[in-house]
Amino acid sequence: MDDAAVRKRDRSRASEQARTTPHIPPDLTGNELLSREQLRDAVLAYQPDADGDRIMAAYDFARDRHGSQLRQSGDPYYSHPVRVATLLASVKLDDATVMAGLLHDTVEDCDDVTIADIQALFGTAVAELVDGVTKLGRLEYRSEASQQAENFQKFILATVNDIRVLLVKVADRLHNMRTLHFKKSPESRTRVARETMDLYAPLARRIGLHNVATQMEDLAFEQLNPEARKQILAQLETLQSENKDDLERTRRAIRDIMDRQGLTCRIKGRRKEPYSIWRKLEKKSISFRDVADIFGFRVVLQTVPECYQALGAFHTEWACLPDRFRDFISVPKPNGYASLQTTVRASGNRLVELQIRTEDMDETAERGVAAHWTYKNSSYGFDPDSSRAAGLDPAANLRALGELLSHGGDAEDFLEHAKMEMYRTHVFAFTPKGRLVLLPAGAMPLDFAYAVHTAVGDTCIGARINNVPRTLRTPLQNGDVVDILRRGEPRPVPAFEAVTVTGRARAAQRRLRRELETAEFSNLGRSLLERRLRRLDIDPVSVDMRRLSRRAGYGSVSDMYEAVGRSHDDANRLIRIAFPGIEDTEHDDAERVTLDNKMAANVIDGKDLTPGVTLHLGTCCHPLPGDRIIGLREPDRGIVVHTIFCQATEKYDDRPDLWIDLKWNDLAKTGVKAIGRISVNAADSKGVMAQQCSVVAQAGGDIRGVRTHDHGNGFQELIFDIEVEDLRHLEQIKAALRSLAVVERVERLEENHFE
Repeated sequence: MDDAAVRKRDRSRASEQARTTPHIPPDLTGNELLSREQLRDAVLAYQPDADGDRIMAAYDFARDRHGSQLRQSGDPYYSHPVRVATLLASVKLDDATVMAGLLHDTVEDCDDVTIADIQALFGTAVAELVDGVTKLGRLEYRSEASQQAENFQKFILATVNDIRVLLVKVADRLHNMRTLHFKKSPESRTRVARETMDLYAPLARRIGLHNVATQMEDLAFEQLNPEARKQILAQLETLQSENKDDLERTRRAIRDIMDRQGLTCRIKGRRKEPYSIWRKLEKKSISFRDVADIFGFRVVLQTVPECYQALGAFHTEWACLPDRFRDFISVPKPNGYASLQTTVRASGNRLVELQIRTEDMDETAERGVAAHWTYKNSSYGFDPDSSRAAGLDPAANLRALGELLSHGGDAEDFLEHAKMEMYRTHVFAFTPKGRLVLLPAGAMPLDFAYAVHTAVGDTCIGARINNVPRTLRTPLQNGDVVDILRRGEPRPVPAFEAVTVTGRARAAQRRLRRELETAEFSNLGRSLLERRLRRLDIDPVSVDMRRLSRRAGYGSVSDMYEAVGRSHDDANRLIRIAFPGIEDTEHDDAERVTLDNKMAANVIDGKDLTPGVTLHLGTCCHPLPGDRIIGLREPDRGIVVHTIFCQATEKYDDRPDLWIDLKWNDLAKTGVKAIGRISVNAADSKGVMAQQCSVVAQAGGDIRGVRTHDHGNGFQELIFDIEVEDLRHLEQIKAALRSLAVVERVERLEENHFE
């Protein structure tokens, strides 16, 4: 029988099943141990062109290969993959995913099974899914935290390419959580429960599998805090018993209101789960009976206008809590969830949450991403039109996490940002053209810029919010229209950690900083090497740098330059490799530093240096434009600028190769913000600090830090760090402070006062 005939037979069988009383439970939970025929028929019921024979063959293959293996519960091992496949069928996933659920443990746990075997028997699609799931747990690491981070990192990489890998893994974890109590080791149970709570439940919720996430959380909660769960369950039973009549009256009232509006609807009751209640009790520090949405009803209608009509009717009938109303229809959650949510005072003055949604929205809420997969031309895939209509794009949901990987960083750093991304509530803002951008609460313009496009974030220098110029430190609010101001070329934002909250923005800024740092250290190393050659009367053009880099042990000329720029290698060593026996004149003190700024060599072009990357102002002496300065090369920092008399330079007296001549006109091009530190001795009386701060502000200074030292006898010393234009500007501020009657003495500090 050919494939077309097989599919025709299976469709006929599915149609016959639909006309008769089904022997398959209509709502599969994954607790059922279905037979091969039952699992096949369950899939054919929603995917008539599924390969029923191959599903049964996968069932037999898993059962035979796992053979006599037993789980810790004592059940035959094959029962686990069957239940995983049943969970996948319960959300109506395609036959390839269901078969992957049946086979997901065979390669790892059965010695005689390979991915090639899976591919030969069940096709490439199934093999790739099984391979994606199998690879996740194969690596071993030095610590539990590292292992969790590395596995999760690999997990995200796999799921970005095919979200079905995530769906199989989530189903696998849910069934393992249902049997967690059979594990003998308390430490193992706790570890699995914590991992589920921190990673798998948030991932499931991120792709809209709310019911799965809720089950995972409750099962993990039962392991991590059994007494708290037991107490909440007891109180729930008591409260439900006490309010049984009120809840039934509310249900009837909802039906009556809908009937009067002429609306046809389904009404489903809902009780909040123990862990969800516990989380709210912890977060809001309230008592159990103060939780407003312990009981709720879902009102499922046909169209969006009917949803808003029903909302108006409910708010007319009952008083609502304004701060508890949410419109997730006009702005769906990132996982595609869409509903109108409101809390009302219903029968018996009982607070009841109402969720009002259409049938399509209810399908998305129940099945998440799986609700937007479609069957077309005997192929199974994600329906982009359906997903966009519901506000859901699962690939985009996980792509934000996947992009963190492309910017480097270690696995534990990635894990930290991934958790942050998954747990944050959201704020929505708009581009000037009306595009909606969803961001974590607390996000700022630079986060918005990277959410729009990486190139926009890389060139961001500021923002207009609602047509008003704002700093990058401004938290965004719901409904803000954000216009990003851009420069011509990519540049990292100084202290970007303070103006970002998303892992994507921070990872991109770190990547940009690394790229710029590498380029600048390479340019710095090249300048240093060429300067040294010229001092030896050697034309750098005459030196075969490629050959020199190979002889010096570098893979490229750029790597060699970077090593010199980072002070990992010495220009003189390289010259001796290129010209053995050449006379060394590096200790010529006349060359080491030029005290006369007019004579200082323009060794480094300041415009090519980036503040905070390869150029730093010394915090020991706080050099200002107007001071006589020198630069010192410090390993992996670049050039640190000091005043010529700074005591910190003394330890470099025997390293003249690290001294760099600098001029302020070059440094000014970099946009470095100069900080002057002054000490003010003033009367210790009320309002004195305010007077001094006011004088500094009026003189155009920006106070970056202030510390107090109580010297007694009615006087107090204050140490100010003030951002100024140059030395003259600082002198003007000092003079202005001396004009205050309460000030006794003002002097500049050119060494670290706090060491």
